[in-house]
Amino acid sequence: MARTNRQTSRVQVYLNDPKIVSGLNREARSGRMPLSQAAGRAIARGLLKSPQADPEDRLLQLERSLRDHMRSTARDMQIVQELLIEVARAFFLRLPDAVVDQDPTVQAAVDRRIERLLDATAARIVAGRSDRDAAPGPAREPRSFDAPN
Repeated sequence: MARTNRQTSRVQVYLNDPKIVSGLNREARSGRMPLSQAAGRAIARGLLKSPQADPEDRLLQLERSLRDHMRSTARDMQIVQELLIEVARAFFLRLPDAVVDQDPTVQAAVDRRIERLLDATAARIVAGRSDRDAAPGPAREPRSFDAPN
């Protein structure tokens, strides 16, 4: 006959919250066990769910959370890249090629505008705000690709 070597400890706990006492009594009655066993089970369940209970468990949970976040971020970035490519494709399908596009001065001006756009975007990211969070002021008119009125 195999014997398990279970070490038991005696702990005395004083409960002041009547809701906890009634909950433990209810659990003891439903499980047909002594109140001390019901309390032990409740404590064990609480320790299993509590990330502060064991630093190694907490670290493992943080690692899992980070891995899941990295996966979802990678998926989101892939979606953003695909959407950007589709927008560029739609834009270039509707935008006719022009001779002026080959002019080095025009290309330099476009490159400068793109650099300013990227710098402004990076500054907003560093400042922790988006374009919608920009300083209050008059509402901006939506830009149009049509000729001015």
